[in-house]
Amino acid sequence: MNYVDLHCDTLTESAKSGHDLRCAALQTNLEKLKKSGCAAQCFAIFTQGENAARFFEESLNWYGNMLELNADLAVPVLNSSCLDGDKLGCILTVENLGFIGEDLSRLTELKASGVKMASLVWNFENSLAAPNLIFKDGLPQFERRNDMGLTKLGREAVERLRELKIIIDISHLSDGGAEEILSTSKEPVVASHSNAAEVCNVSRNLTDAQIKKVADSGGVIGVNFCKDFLGPGDTFDCVLRHVKHIINVGGEDVVALGSDFDGIPAPPGLEDCARMPNLLEYLSKEIPFGALEKLCFKNFLRVLKHFD
Repeated sequence: MNYVDLHCDTLTESAKSGHDLRCAALQTNLEKLKKSGCAAQCFAIFTQGENAARFFEESLNWYGNMLELNADLAVPVLNSSCLDGDKLGCILTVENLGFIGEDLSRLTELKASGVKMASLVWNFENSLAAPNLIFKDGLPQFERRNDMGLTKLGREAVERLRELKIIIDISHLSDGGAEEILSTSKEPVVASHSNAAEVCNVSRNLTDAQIKKVADSGGVIGVNFCKDFLGPGDTFDCVLRHVKHIINVGGEDVVALGSDFDGIPAPPGLEDCARMPNLLEYLSKEIPFGALEKLCFKNFLRVLKHFD
């Protein structure tokens, strides 16, 4: 079965290392994605630190070069009609908009460069928002949840993102910030790589109330493969437990896949995207075919069409 993956850090790793997006050393690469049945991959530019703005520009140029060099395999997705099934669709996203500082005009530039989805924050507070992780003495307090809201600039950025029809991604965002977005949104909201807190109690995962609100918005939640957020046990079984819980709470129209490949240690049994067909076969034993199709691609395709 074909699938869409809502988040990976492969583009960032490729830009940092200089490895072509076909490189076998990456957890995700264009050839493995195509062979695994991937219809579209969301490639995130992850930004952090004092050189984040420069790295974003460098990564954006790198992405364009990679698409040009690999035009036989991949095509950029600027709207849902670009998913023709022949080539791998590449969807450009941004993880952590903190690099824009106080210059919201940068968001218009992002739109012009083909960015389809963006998150306000990563693990550290910026001018827009606070993260869902709380740190003490430099260590994350995984079971503590953060109720800090958006900054004034963050609220303005959210409104501008909505105007530009860029999908807002609440993965990594504090509970307070997520609540502000979910309670005011008239558009689908996405958590590109987040799991269920009831299954694994860490603040990076969504509460049942948040799952319901993402579902009510018409959005989707991409299940993350990081073992820290899946919990102990067999990797495939952990993914299944999160999928089933999200469906039970929010319905089968809200669940999707958000691997976080190349941003996480390789989970046992799901070391790279070449193992995706095995995972989908495992899920098919417990998830009805229609619901599995929604999880794999139909749910996110519905969201993507909304933002055409």
